[in-house]
Formats: sequence, C-alpha cells, structure tokens
Amino acid sequence: MSKLDELNRELEEKNLLGYWNIVRGRGDDYEPRSSFEPSLWKWKDIWSGLEKAGETLDLEQSFRRFIAFATPSLGGTTTHTLLLGAQLVKPGEIAKAHHHTMGAIRFVVKGGGAQTVVDGEPFPMYPGDLVTTPGWTWHDHYNGSKEPIVWLDGADGPLMRFLQVGFGERYESDQQSQIRAVGTSAYELSPVRPSWIKDAKQPPAYRYKWEDTEKALNALGERPGDPHDGIVLRYANPVNGGPTLPTLSCEMHMLRPGEKTKAHRHTSSAIYHVFRGSGSTMIDGARREWEAGDSFTVPLWRWHAHANQGREAALLFVMNDRPVLDSFGWYREEARE
Repeated sequence: MSKLDELNRELEEKNLLGYWNIVRGRGDDYEPRSSFEPSLWKWKDIWSGLEKAGETLDLEQSFRRFIAFATPSLGGTTTHTLLLGAQLVKPGEIAKAHHHTMGAIRFVVKGGGAQTVVDGEPFPMYPGDLVTTPGWTWHDHYNGSKEPIVWLDGADGPLMRFLQVGFGERYESDQQSQIRAVGTSAYELSPVRPSWIKDAKQPPAYRYKWEDTEKALNALGERPGDPHDGIVLRYANPVNGGPTLPTLSCEMHMLRPGEKTKAHRHTSSAIYHVFRGSGSTMIDGARREWEAGDSFTVPLWRWHAHANQGREAALLFVMNDRPVLDSFGWYREEARE
C-alpha cells in the first residue's frame, strides 16, 4: 500500500476526505452534468392511469389522486429540483385543506367548473388557467361541476427536501371558510391597486386566466419572438413582476406553424407540457416527438431546439427552476449559431 493510500485510509476512518480525491480526473476545466436523462410522458398513458385511479381510489384513501411524472434515477421526482404530475378530482369530491412549505401551481388541462380555495378566496378553474398556491397558503379543491377535472400539479418539493426545510399541516376542517369573494385578487393586484398591497417573499395566490393568456399570444403572434423558444410569455408575480414563485418560473411558449428554433442550452432544467398542437424537440441530437397532452423534460446544460411541423400553432406550458439560479447569479446560457 502506497503512502497516499495509507493517508486516504487514515482520513476515511476519521470521516475526513482529501481534496485530491474530490477532484481526481476532473481537472481545472469542467462544466455542469445533469444527473438525469430527458423523459417523455404520453397523455394516453397519463389519462389511462388517472381513469384507473379514479375507479380504484377515493380521496379518503389517497388524500390527493395525483400521479407524478417520475424520471428514472431521481426516485420519483421529475427533475432534481421540481416535480410535475397530474391530479384528478371527480364531480362532488373535496380534496381536503392543508398547507405546506412547498410552493405549488395548478395548470388546468381537462374539464372545468371546479375551484381551488387559497387563504379563503375561491379561484375558478378552466382549461388553460394557471392558479398558484404559494408556500404556506391554505388550500383545498372542490369539484362542483358534472365532469371530472384534471390539472397539472407543479411544485418545488425536490428542492425543499434537499434543503430539509419541509413543514405541512392539515386544516381543522375539510374546507376553509370562503372569506373573500371570487375575483378579489384580480382587483387588489391590478395596475390600479389598494395602498395596503405590499411586496413580500412569497407572492399572493393568483389566477392567470386562459382568456388573458390567449389574447396576449394572439396580439404578439406576428413578432419575431425568441430565436430559441418562439413567443414566450412569463407568468409574472402580480406584485413586483418577478418570477411566478420564488423557486420556479411558469411560461407559455408558442411555436408558429413551421417554426424551427435555434439550439441553445442553459443551467436551468425545464419541464414542458404540450397544451395544444404537436411537434418535436431535439435534445443532444436525439429527437422526441410530442403531441397535445404529452409532457417532457430538458435537463440542465443540454443542447435543445424545437420544431413545429404542423399547420397549427403549438403551445407549450413550461415550468423551470431559473429563479433559484438567478438569485445566486448562477444562471448561464449558450447558443449555437
């Protein structure tokens, strides 16, 4: 055994580690390497799973009828920092009230007429709507319509678990009292707003209505857009214009018919859901075909480009972890000519 091996063994026995072992084989020049590969989930599989779950489980058994988009190697999460999956609430069901450290979003993809109540305010839910439940806000869901509703649940749970800062509590009853009228937030957070609205670490809960998003897309559809992502709309914090939540940004991307983007890569990881249309994404030379209802990931620092080969616009709902990187000055992007 060499002297170096003897030293390494001695240090290991004392729960110590030499720097020379940490950087072995890495050298001075290195770049990020994602710990997971891209994944794609087909809507037919997601919907089939939800239907079977609806037949098999009631909400007393499962609390939330939620199916996560689980990436192999990540132990049940979607990326290393974010989680996305689909939740089904059947007519007449109540998903009981609770709150937690996690910040979460709901993007409605099927059905309509249900509501999420956040800190006493009901938020109606229709396809294309985005409703936020910032960290530590009480929330429950109720489907008072005659049809099942499905939305995407996104959350920063993996990041929270890594930092080991998770808290959660059940509410004292199944549902909260509705102490604020529907639409209160829309008035309080409009450009003309009450003087008592102040900025805070966590933004207020908010509903981004699909009709407003669609109007913006139609109005901006003739602009050149971003060369790498097409027309990009960001769901901004309604108080300060920052990211959707402190830990994640939600966006809507539109690829016009025939549009092909240029390749780029960035230090943020992204989860895409195909709200409308079809197309493909090239990730490090491998093509992934997608259509309405599918979801897929682009891990950090992977070259990627999108293409819409169809005759209709393709709309991609996107969730990424860029706000975390921006807060530390770690976001970086590269483009290919």
